[in-house]
Amino acid sequence: MRKLVVGTFVTLDGVMQAPGGPDEDRDGGFQHGGWLVPYFDEAFLGSMTEWAKRAGAFLLGRKTYDMFAASWPQSTDPADEIATALNTRPKFVASRTLHEVTWNNSHLLTGDLAEAVAKLKAEEGGEIQVHGSSQLLQTLFQHDLVDRLRIWQFPVVLGTGKRLFGEGAIPRAFRLVDTQQTATGAVLHVYDRVGGLQYGEVEVGQETVIFDSDPAHR
Repeated sequence: MRKLVVGTFVTLDGVMQAPGGPDEDRDGGFQHGGWLVPYFDEAFLGSMTEWAKRAGAFLLGRKTYDMFAASWPQSTDPADEIATALNTRPKFVASRTLHEVTWNNSHLLTGDLAEAVAKLKAEEGGEIQVHGSSQLLQTLFQHDLVDRLRIWQFPVVLGTGKRLFGEGAIPRAFRLVDTQQTATGAVLHVYDRVGGLQYGEVEVGQETVIFDSDPAHR
């Protein structure tokens, strides 16, 4: 069974919109596009390259697919491992508006999206990576389809924009399995899903902390 892995860049207040450029995504009048760029360095690029090498396939929303398909096919240097992965490995596109996809080895998902993704996960192969695709992510979170989060967090606050977790995400617990930091102050957190939440109660003046895994007892 394949793992579905979300790789994303977020601000301290959880915004993931348009990290790479001013015109990447202006939905909602967003004016902070390109907020990640001042923190880009070799360590960050190296991490992204390692991620790409692990991908067995990519799962993309329409906007991210359109943006990637317009740029990555122009990168033909075989030494560029990110471009090689994106240009050659399967890309599955979640869209209700596209009728065809022409980028090499691209495939439109049809029917119920959650069911289609679950079928992809049931196959053998390397991890299925999701990059960008904020709207698609909300569906994946709502149907508990995400196995791992690779979150690069940057020391900026925007106060507005599309956030990684929107309304409707299923309450879930994750375990931190790796962390890294770059010289520019960006921090990578890698989390694996571990299941439902635990709840508890801290009693003032008591040393004992009581945990309860049943949310009905909150």
